Amino acid sequence: MELPAQLKQAVERLLDGLPLNTLKQASRTLSDRYRAEVRDGRLHMGDDIAAKAYLATRLPATYAAVRASLEATSEALPNLAPRTLLDIGAGPGTVLWAASDLWPSIEAATLFEASAAARKVGQMLAGENIAAEIRWLQGDVTVDLPDMAAVDLVTMAYVMDEVAPAALPKLIDRLWRLTADTLLIVEPGTPAGWRRILDARTQLIASGAHIAAPCPHAEPCPLVAPDWCHFSRRVARSRLHRLAKEAEVPWEDEKFIYLAASRTPSALRHSRVLAPPKAGSGKVSLKLCQPDGLASERFLTKRDGEIFKAARRADWGDSLVQG
Repeated sequence: MELPAQLKQAVERLLDGLPLNTLKQASRTLSDRYRAEVRDGRLHMGDDIAAKAYLATRLPATYAAVRASLEATSEALPNLAPRTLLDIGAGPGTVLWAASDLWPSIEAATLFEASAAARKVGQMLAGENIAAEIRWLQGDVTVDLPDMAAVDLVTMAYVMDEVAPAALPKLIDRLWRLTADTLLIVEPGTPAGWRRILDARTQLIASGAHIAAPCPHAEPCPLVAPDWCHFSRRVARSRLHRLAKEAEVPWEDEKFIYLAASRTPSALRHSRVLAPPKAGSGKVSLKLCQPDGLASERFLTKRDGEIFKAARRADWGDSLVQG
């Protein structure tokens, strides 16, 4: 997956002239903070250089994970056509770009972001490229979310890992009350990210939410540690991206986990592919999370007909209609 052409060009303009050594150091610092899930009271994108380092090294992967999560949500909820969006911890507007590309129906977006540097970069990126009316708000997501009317689509991507665990239940409750239709949460695809998603899932189900994706059921998660649920999306690296991260390969794999909760139940309850398929000549094996709440391996051959053909096409994270 690559960034949309308009976004890629806007990023290149913003990074033009930034010394490579400065970008490399800022990128290392930013990556270390994200990887270690640092909660020291400082913002990951606390200044202009850190915000630009995010554009060079984290934006492509975050966009890919968010876009994949939105696509899965749209597949589970085919009638979803949001007109209003609220994005929590918006950074430079990553979710806004992905959601606007998927749903041109979005007319108004409120982006809540604590970092002045990230908001500034986000405003410069959006420019005249985003058709929706955009309102940027500043504050701490755990205490400063304003009173406002519920919106069609509420999103929060790569934020829970920056919030003190004790503050998360109140935040999830607030987001659900602000959700008129669908809430999407995306987290790093780590065991810790999965556990945060599981806690949010349990809380939302207790609040009356219907889980649209990735789970095809509302039963307890069937996976047991050290196994965990997560997905992956391959991301193309630009030349500057490779230089900033001192990487040689022209791509990277972003691991993520997400949760889509809706006010209305999804009519589609298809199994979810939980791992890369294992394919051979005339056969394929899939690890599936099933609508009955169980996870199992399913082995299929040509004798299984259409379901075999669908299984051969399926990829990690896809839904699969079982025969």
